[in-house]
Amino acid sequence: MNYGGPAGDDHSMPASETTHPPMAAAPADVPAPVDVPAPVDVPAPVDVPAPASRPRRRWPLWAALGAVLLTLSGGIPVVLLTGALSHVEVGEPATAASPTENPTTVAARQVAERITAQLDKQSAALLSGDRSGFLGIAAPAARGDLRQRFAALRALRVTRWEARPSSLPMTAGKAGEWRLAVEFQYCFVTPDCRPSPLIVETRWRDGAEPRMLAIGRSKPAPTVGDRANGQPGSLPWEVSALATKTGKRTIVAVPPAHRNRLPGLLKRAEAAAKVADEYVVGGTKPDRYRIFYAGTKEWKRWYGGDHPEWSAGYAVNVGGGHYELVLAPDSFDYGPGLDEVLRHELAHAATLPEKRDYSDESSWWLVEGLAELAAVDGQPIARYAGLSDTRRLVKGDWDGKLDTIAPDEDTTDKAVTGSYGIAYLAARYFLERFGEERLLAFAKVVLHDRRIPRQTAEEIFDEPWSDLHKECVAYIRAAVR
Repeated sequence: MNYGGPAGDDHSMPASETTHPPMAAAPADVPAPVDVPAPVDVPAPVDVPAPASRPRRRWPLWAALGAVLLTLSGGIPVVLLTGALSHVEVGEPATAASPTENPTTVAARQVAERITAQLDKQSAALLSGDRSGFLGIAAPAARGDLRQRFAALRALRVTRWEARPSSLPMTAGKAGEWRLAVEFQYCFVTPDCRPSPLIVETRWRDGAEPRMLAIGRSKPAPTVGDRANGQPGSLPWEVSALATKTGKRTIVAVPPAHRNRLPGLLKRAEAAAKVADEYVVGGTKPDRYRIFYAGTKEWKRWYGGDHPEWSAGYAVNVGGGHYELVLAPDSFDYGPGLDEVLRHELAHAATLPEKRDYSDESSWWLVEGLAELAAVDGQPIARYAGLSDTRRLVKGDWDGKLDTIAPDEDTTDKAVTGSYGIAYLAARYFLERFGEERLLAFAKVVLHDRRIPRQTAEEIFDEPWSDLHKECVAYIRAAVR
């Protein structure tokens, strides 16, 4: 099966997303980087025509893995503005600055103080449901964008919203106008969650009470503030109206045109969450699994819109230890296969670490193998829908190494399905031989602690990695005879 893994590995997905493999034909008895933030008045991205529909079964691990995003997957230094990137300390009057301090810096600090006061007002208004107060800090031209964001954030049950300058403001070219990168931190549903961070570019007109002239959308970036966890492209609530429904373990969101799918999607998401919770690595369950269904337009806009044609869904690292799952427009055509996509992607949210650099090609088999174990949810190997493609790859071009099976954008659908199948069988070998507890302990040291298998195998399994790898490959070959 291919679904699409986390967005964050470097395999066919942006740095913080995991993708799910293309949907393989099932047996008869089986149910079928960081850019400098652009000025906020840059025109919206042009939608790219959607690729022709095809059966899919891949789950991207876009850790936009990195992940967020979740992992959000990584850390290339990025300059968001030409000014300093340290967080601005506000509250001390500019007159307290050293007499030798640059007058331009003093003025910028004063502007930052006034803007921060406005951002505080806006945050309080959002959390209290006061739309007029939320819009009130902005000039009329910016209120349409803010009105949409207010509605989407309230629909997602925002419970924490903090905004602070990420750097000193810079003049915007017109007298009295300033550009400022603002870091937002937010939680949905759970008030005491670890907040997800986001930096966007804003533009202001100064005065006793500055007015926001424009607010940008988030841009893909490997760093956010002082953290190397990165951020994905435009988030759903930044660019789309949303209808939502909340359960005990999940929150699901869809474009309003697909509101009728909410009850069924929530029921299936809650069932998938119970399975994913069994695969938690590191001991802490996600506070809520966040699941977004994308229509055709949204699929091309959310999180950068750059997804493999074969992807049925992906998981994005959005920071703060949160991954957001996105379902492809045709995912509801999969019937029971949608449940596998959900289990696979939610397992990424349960197993992957916060940092985006959790994975490379050498550990791809473990990332996707764990997710595939969750996807099949205990069914026998003989009923694995990707078994025939796995057999073809194992008996064909595979070199017998686990660290070489990661597909890329040019890999054929059948070969991708086979790669996911090898990952599944490898993870199943360790599960059957050593049990769930030791398998998850192994995932912890390899994915979270970034230690290579040959350094940890004897510690976890009491056997050398060379012997275990040889036995695992023999198990895989026997399973596809």
